Amino acid sequence: MTIAKDDRLSLTNFRDRLLSHIFMEIPIMTHTTSAQQPPTDCGLTQLKRIAPDEQAIAQAELNGYVAEQAQAVAPTTDPLTSRDRRIISEIIQIEPESICTLWIEGGITVWVQLVNGGRLAFERDWFASRVAEVKATLPETPRERNERLSEKLETACKKYGLTHGEIDWLSFSTTLYLNRQRVGFVGCNLQGQWYSRISQLGGGSRTAVDIDAAIALLGVRQAVAA
Repeated sequence: MTIAKDDRLSLTNFRDRLLSHIFMEIPIMTHTTSAQQPPTDCGLTQLKRIAPDEQAIAQAELNGYVAEQAQAVAPTTDPLTSRDRRIISEIIQIEPESICTLWIEGGITVWVQLVNGGRLAFERDWFASRVAEVKATLPETPRERNERLSEKLETACKKYGLTHGEIDWLSFSTTLYLNRQRVGFVGCNLQGQWYSRISQLGGGSRTAVDIDAAIALLGVRQAVAA
């Protein structure tokens, strides 16, 4: 079957209409790995000191491990999120990696394009109903959690005219800037609560009901149109 290009809705429109509620608010336990300090010479001459080159190798290995852990939970730039694919794979009973993309034809038929070139067609309302059922019972992976939180962060930054620094994907926290001036730090803890604080180190973190409230605690308000 040949599908006219003009009859297709874009992937973005499909996700907006059909999968807009695809994300779940289930916090996932994550962990951070702290570097162990190298041993020091306490005057016990019988203890062998670690050579500088050995210390450098050990530190490089540790840095590589932490980077790998962060990359494992960092969102991808794929149009379909990993959670999208998991949900679709549960519906059509194939591996998530086999799913390439999907679209709606004529507002009636959902087409799922497979990596191997095959296509599967489903009635839109049935497919939407199955999406709702699956997403209600499918827990988030750490990467899916970060994809959801990242989307909320980007939306909030656009709303308040903010930019943010590099995201720590293991703890999901970052620095916020307004007109290139640092205004504070924001993140989401393991209990799923957004928080913010003025300084990077020390206490002073305050939790909030959502990211908007967390940003408001930093004294940032949405600009009022003239």
